[in-house]
Amino acid sequence: MTQPFSGAPDGTSVTHEVVVHVVVADLQSASLPAELRYDSTDPYAVCLSLGWTATGTVDWVFARSLLSEGVSRPVGVGDVLVIPPHRCHRHSVRIIVRSAAGSAALDIAASAVAAFLAHTDRVVPPGTEGLHIDLDRVVAELMAGSE
Repeated sequence: MTQPFSGAPDGTSVTHEVVVHVVVADLQSASLPAELRYDSTDPYAVCLSLGWTATGTVDWVFARSLLSEGVSRPVGVGDVLVIPPHRCHRHSVRIIVRSAAGSAALDIAASAVAAFLAHTDRVVPPGTEGLHIDLDRVVAELMAGSE
């Protein structure tokens, strides 16, 4: 079950609560609460935040374009792959996440992903991301990291 969108009062962010069905090799699948988040201050990225426990969440940050393209065709290399709905999981977008500890398949309702992406597109239309980057802040962060 998904919850309505929420966002910052100034319309610069999107948060969508979803249920993620987690499939890990040799383990029984489980459903976890999760959030899809987007903020115009990092216009190229989305965050998938899994679980809300006393120990915190597990966050995966990856390209918004990867999620957007993955709704219609398999995309991605490395740590995050996105696979559109197909005969094995007709109503879900599958996100495969990998780390040194292993990998997991995360299934999210395709309708929830599509609605989330549509909302992010209203906040920052695709192709205009560069207009939303604060270059002074980015340079300051880079310079602070080099000290």
